[in-house]
Amino acid sequence: MSAHPSRRESLPPSTPATVSVFASPGSWIESAALDQCRQVAALPGMVHVAGMPDLHPGKGAPIGAAMTSTALYPFLVGSDIGCGIAVFPIALRRAVPERLAARFPDLDRALDPERDADDPAWAVVAGDIPAGHLDGLGTVGRGNHFVELARVGAVLAQEHAGRLGLDAGDLVLVVHSGSRGLGERILRAHTEAHGAGPAPDPAAYLARHDAAVRWGSLNRRLLAARVAHALGAEPTAPVVDQCHNLVEVRDGHYLHRKGAAPGDGRDVLVAGTRGTPSYLVAAHAGPAANHSVAHGAGRKMSRADALRRGRAKHTVEELRRTPLGSVVVCGERQLLFEEAPTAYKRIEQVIGDLVAHDLATPVATTVPLVTYKTPDLGPRSERRDNRRGRGRP
Repeated sequence: MSAHPSRRESLPPSTPATVSVFASPGSWIESAALDQCRQVAALPGMVHVAGMPDLHPGKGAPIGAAMTSTALYPFLVGSDIGCGIAVFPIALRRAVPERLAARFPDLDRALDPERDADDPAWAVVAGDIPAGHLDGLGTVGRGNHFVELARVGAVLAQEHAGRLGLDAGDLVLVVHSGSRGLGERILRAHTEAHGAGPAPDPAAYLARHDAAVRWGSLNRRLLAARVAHALGAEPTAPVVDQCHNLVEVRDGHYLHRKGAAPGDGRDVLVAGTRGTPSYLVAAHAGPAANHSVAHGAGRKMSRADALRRGRAKHTVEELRRTPLGSVVVCGERQLLFEEAPTAYKRIEQVIGDLVAHDLATPVATTVPLVTYKTPDLGPRSERRDNRRGRGRP
């Protein structure tokens, strides 16, 4: 690890695993997230836990962490195996957010190979659908998943941006989604038999896991193609596509990433919020950081807190238009509040910590124009959403 200020958690001598958190003393890191890092470090076979500057508590394991072990623990990857962020260049004549927002397709409606056989988005599919999993194909999902039309803002490293074929003012589609129900099915099958314990047959788990990772990547391509066609553009190949929920075999160990992107010479988009820029970075993280970097701004509020505080401070209409002038397409009021920009850490702080610890070089910012969460079907959909349980976290 570099000599820059950071937190390093010391564990009792009886526990061989080490914990390092790559965040400056002024960064927002919850004690519950540090506790989860220590709990993971105490697992049998654990070697090293690296917390990223977007570290925050998750269900049973920290989010924003990369964890190496001699045993493979499926719960450290979680249910959304293959979740990641991809960036696709897109050419449009004019980019008026309000007009383009109205043209986004319904990405809650899955593509069906028979019913939608003529959909041009299928052209990006080469070969069979991984695991034959058709449920949710071409859909974005809920939570923090999104599809965003953005403009390349400041170019911070011209050489890297040129390598990616990007320049200031270019338009891109940013797609954040995972394996939908496939990853959940894989994790459930393991936990029903083995709980939070390690995989007794790592090769068998990895075969299913790898299919979910491929499915997630394919789904991001399908999502981008659906949006491109709807906006009157031709689909393109991604210039960045990195998964941040996965496990890989590296140096004889299992490297689990949960909300942490591969940082060994990869280009990564570190997502901000719908009201702030995101950052393309060239990652060069070493073994102290488990070859990983942050995947986003990271939550600083739980969904329940964001919902409660947001309702006291904002109206729905305020949240559908950001300070950047961008438009948010989201028909679910609850999700608007849960995913409000104020629920997340400052992306500039996260990027600053990556730079301070020599984990990544900022390449360019992407500034939102339209952020799609769920279809906006008008007042009827809002009433239906309210009936589903307006106050649930």
